[in-house]
Amino acid sequence: MLSYSNLEKVIHSLILFRLDYCNSLLSGINQKLISRLQQVQNAAARLLNGSSRRQHITPVLASLLISYEPARSLRSSGSNLLTIANSILKTKHDRAFAVRAPKLWNDLPEDLRLSKSVSAFKSQFKTYFYRLAFM
Repeated sequence: MLSYSNLEKVIHSLILFRLDYCNSLLSGINQKLISRLQQVQNAAARLLNGSSRRQHITPVLASLLISYEPARSLRSSGSNLLTIANSILKTKHDRAFAVRAPKLWNDLPEDLRLSKSVSAFKSQFKTYFYRLAFM
């Protein structure tokens, strides 16, 4: 049996690396292919977390996110930020999901990040992008 850190390395090198590598090619594909890729990602998360296939995936994925914890008390400490992974190569690795997703999340307004429910988040998210596009 592999240790957690070794299992994490295997999953990153065999599965998630390929998804990140092909990220720009995958934009615009149909919903059926996106669903298949999501199943692969969910299976990798379940394998890493040790959860069963019957368990809902949302808490499993949420447990794998790393919350931003500042070393000292800051005004932003309660603003629901994510830790941004360090990237060595600024041109290639900055496009990886592990770097881009937390950056995009942290760039959202605080009231949007602190939404109480998914439906409230979706509604506020649409309003936010409408304002960006048309105002």
